[in-house]
Amino acid sequence: MATLEDESLTSQSCIPLFASEGIDITANKDKGVCKIVKSHGTEGDRPMIGDKVYVHYTGKLLNGKKFDSSYDRKEPFVFNVGKGQVIKAWDIGVCSMQKGEVCLLLCKPEYGYGSAGSPPKVPPNSTLLFEVELLSFRGEELTEDGGILRRIKVKGEGYNNPNEGATVHVHLEGRCDGCLFEKRDVTFVVGESEDKSIPLGVDRAMEKMQKGECCLLYLKPKYGYGKEGKPEYNIGPNAELLYEVTLKDFQKAKESWEMDLNDKLDQAVLVKQKGTHYFKAGRYHHAIIQYQRIISWLEMECGVGKEQQQAIQAILLVAHLNLALCYLRLREYSQTVENCNKVMELDSENEKALYRRGEARLLQNEFSLALVDFQQVLQVNPSNRAARCQIAACQRKMREHHERDKKIYANMFQRFAEHDAKVCTFKKTIL
Repeated sequence: MATLEDESLTSQSCIPLFASEGIDITANKDKGVCKIVKSHGTEGDRPMIGDKVYVHYTGKLLNGKKFDSSYDRKEPFVFNVGKGQVIKAWDIGVCSMQKGEVCLLLCKPEYGYGSAGSPPKVPPNSTLLFEVELLSFRGEELTEDGGILRRIKVKGEGYNNPNEGATVHVHLEGRCDGCLFEKRDVTFVVGESEDKSIPLGVDRAMEKMQKGECCLLYLKPKYGYGKEGKPEYNIGPNAELLYEVTLKDFQKAKESWEMDLNDKLDQAVLVKQKGTHYFKAGRYHHAIIQYQRIISWLEMECGVGKEQQQAIQAILLVAHLNLALCYLRLREYSQTVENCNKVMELDSENEKALYRRGEARLLQNEFSLALVDFQQVLQVNPSNRAARCQIAACQRKMREHHERDKKIYANMFQRFAEHDAKVCTFKKTIL
């Protein structure tokens, strides 16, 4: 079979080849994208909408002129398929491929660059010929830590997404190690999925979905049932989960700009109570969601009059203090320090903020900074016995650290001295 490296594959040979061997892979069968498989890939899965795909390709015009190639750049081309990041023919063609497959795609202008072309290399209304190799693909990461991976089976409608606080109606099917452990229709509030025993990862994915979407969510333990597992489902500690989720419908919550200040203050009190409930239950991630909602509503508000200003400041201070404590429990110490700093912008002598920042710094081995924080706690409240204990702990840690450094450097200098002595002895032996 001819390849794109074969200059003879022009309009005279290409069109008859696709007429005899090509497969129309368009949804409405208009022959806008035809495909010939050159080399079959690995049997199994194909890319789904939103997947990150890695491909090599060469693109030519029908006159045989090459206009683009990833091989010339010596690196694969990476994009999220089905998201409109590439020409329509590619979204269709790559979704039809298997890992390792190499194929030819013949693309009509309406599936390529259309009447505009892509100057200066692709003229208007050009039919294009691509050779594409699908190297690999994986789901779309919805979190920075890669803890939630999404693969879209059915694309949703429009561009509207549920927001924090939205009421969503979903169908769930949960699996662990290939075994179905739950299948149900359920309604819940985004940010409050814990109330319906729905994993955090499903909750966090809601804001990325559209009505009618059906997707697969691959959840790491942090976003599933964590180290506790779910005994009633026979799910052990630190299990990875697979959920198939269909968003049947949703009603959005009011956005911040749709609420007046009194609404925000009233809602903030309710949300704070919800966050405290989650915190006491040990559901720190869910508590964080609630406290962050308060900050998103109020951090840019000034208030009218002294009373409103004090009310805003008071609830922001509590939200940041509680966030600091949640992050401390989760061992995310830099976030603890950041929220304590926010509290101290509002109240520079806040005893709890100073103490929690000191705890975080001590656990990060920043002993000198922690010591200063605990000393400041005593300046604010000389009777704080916990701070005195922490000062003693800081001083002990600093001594231990100093002694360890002394031993390390003493051993290092001893080795240098022994090495120099050996060199000196060797030189004398030679002389």
